[in-house]
Amino acid sequence: MPLAEISTGAIFILIVLVALPIGAIVFATGAGNALKEIGKGDFAIEQEPPPRPGSAPTLSGPVREEEIRQMVQARSDRGVDRGEKPRDVDAEVAELLASERPSNLGADPALREEVRGLVIARNERRERQGKKPLDVEAEIDRQLAELENLGQ
Repeated sequence: MPLAEISTGAIFILIVLVALPIGAIVFATGAGNALKEIGKGDFAIEQEPPPRPGSAPTLSGPVREEEIRQMVQARSDRGVDRGEKPRDVDAEVAELLASERPSNLGADPALREEVRGLVIARNERRERQGKKPLDVEAEIDRQLAELENLGQ
């Protein structure tokens, strides 16, 4: 059958059967790459996500103390400008820093007993493994000190 005798409908069907799979493959590969590029480019904003509500930024001790000192000094200066007597900046800073320090966990007898139970259980496990047991009181003090310094 010569090519001239193929009807127009048959030609359209052949083109569709050949072109559709090729078009689908090209679209799938192109769309996959396009999805990976969403949100990127010259005008994209690349920054850290905002901090969660209620979480304070972590600053080292001296930096934090200096910032607190600056805020208290500014409050004192504004008061002086209004005619009030100047504040004792050092005493206020010491009071603010003392109120933010965690309480002594070793003073809580219930927590101390709970840690004691954990240390005793650990000692029993160490003895079964053939290891030397830990000094219970020293290990309790070490673990409570470690817990107090978690936020630092």
